[in-house]
Amino acid sequence: MNKICIIGVGLIGGSFALGLKSTKKIEIVGFGRSEVHLQQAQKLGVIDAYSLDIVEALSGVELVLIATPVNSFKNILEMIKPHIGEQTIVSDVGSTKGSVIATAKEVFGAMPENFVPAHPIAGKEKSGVDAADGVLFNNKLVILTPTKNTNAHSVTQVRELWETLGAKVEVMDSKTHDDLLAMTSHLPHMLAFSLMDYLTGNGKSVLDYAAGGFKDFSRIASSDASMWRDICFNNSDDIVKHIKGFQGSLDKIVDFIEKGKTQEIERLFIDAKTARDNWLKDK
Repeated sequence: MNKICIIGVGLIGGSFALGLKSTKKIEIVGFGRSEVHLQQAQKLGVIDAYSLDIVEALSGVELVLIATPVNSFKNILEMIKPHIGEQTIVSDVGSTKGSVIATAKEVFGAMPENFVPAHPIAGKEKSGVDAADGVLFNNKLVILTPTKNTNAHSVTQVRELWETLGAKVEVMDSKTHDDLLAMTSHLPHMLAFSLMDYLTGNGKSVLDYAAGGFKDFSRIASSDASMWRDICFNNSDDIVKHIKGFQGSLDKIVDFIEKGKTQEIERLFIDAKTARDNWLKDK
């Protein structure tokens, strides 16, 4: 692959570009709404060129990577549809996959054979191209969710690009992906956002007494608000399901405390610590 276009050169799109440029000779063209941001990306060496004209940006590219909030996908797919051929691979980095596939089917009439939905399980609480990191995906999981009609060549090409960045690639169906990520990524973000909302609702001075543990737990509440707004409404069923499930766990702890069940709550804490310690051994 010699030339690709990244639509949305922010943290994820920029990190993808930097990682590729550090490992192989490839021309990367950026496209977006803000020329200032694209100029900054070029200045930082993240992209080689940019254009505000989608026809020019897509000229001669072999892959288009969409790295914008998922609510923008419909407009973007409608914009690129007339200017990509059957051999041009399209992929994305969205955190929800069912909604991406549904949008692609709506725009194209059917899921294009050359569209490979993808989701890198990596990120930072900071956003924007200034935060781009060429090793962001090293040893991180990237999930591909091709549909039944996705051609094998496109999947292989996308897999190889992510593996070039040091990522571990796994393939699964979109429904499984969205359910798993609702638990392991979307739910923790909802907890961090809601914790900040709860504490600040009890007076600004509350945070004066927060220490290191709170800082660690609340870190992801600094994540991009518009991106997480889009995720909430594009994976709403699974997110709500697991928020309600988590409320059950909180209710259990409330019951243990109110009824003085010291052994039960200690066992819950021990089991939680053991599970996390074992998980960290694999990281």
